[in-house]
Amino acid sequence: MPFFNIIYVENVEKATSLVVDNLEEELKLGNLNSLGLATGSTMIPFYTSIVETNLDFSQVIAFNLDEYVGLDSSHKNSFAFFMHEHLFSKKHFKETNIPNGLSLDKKLECARYEKKLDEHPIDIQLLGVGENGHIAFNEPGTPFDALTHVAELSDSTVHVNSQYFEANENMPTQAFTMGIASILKAKKIILLAFGEKKRAAIDALLGDIITEQWPITVLKKHPHVTLITNIKR
Repeated sequence: MPFFNIIYVENVEKATSLVVDNLEEELKLGNLNSLGLATGSTMIPFYTSIVETNLDFSQVIAFNLDEYVGLDSSHKNSFAFFMHEHLFSKKHFKETNIPNGLSLDKKLECARYEKKLDEHPIDIQLLGVGENGHIAFNEPGTPFDALTHVAELSDSTVHVNSQYFEANENMPTQAFTMGIASILKAKKIILLAFGEKKRAAIDALLGDIITEQWPITVLKKHPHVTLITNIKR
């Protein structure tokens, strides 16, 4: 039977504390060898808290969900830059993995990344969710059996994320992303969702239908998901 746990919290700080405590417990038990990470504003308080702890990730391999096509790791809006700024420059990991946004052979890069994921199965995957229900950059309509691939970003995703780019700068419209099937390989998933803008996605997740039009709903098929949210139904 799938395990779907919902924890309602008053604020992001409480959610962050719960996640940090969970990682600490798994590290002590020796159950955390591979950790899936996400980017975005929801994750910043979590990474800030992680940096302030004494948690030792020196034997943990990290995998990020996605990266924009066409951005190198020094670009301030690349996810590689985000992770370096908020976590990787301050906490030592055994190995960190992020898709190469400048890869000339996109198909080969996707295959390379998926192979690495298979070699180091993720023990805990942290997830956020987009307003349209996308997880990673798996937009509505993405097949549930999709592995790591290049995603065409929806207009709504481009609109939301373009706020981080300069006015004279074109935001990428493609991204390397772990596929839905890739994400579902994780042994445990922790989903973080806050604010009214995410209500429609959470309503879909907690409803009765599983549909590719709301990618988040596929999490109901996973054997161990914990949702931490301040969105009450």
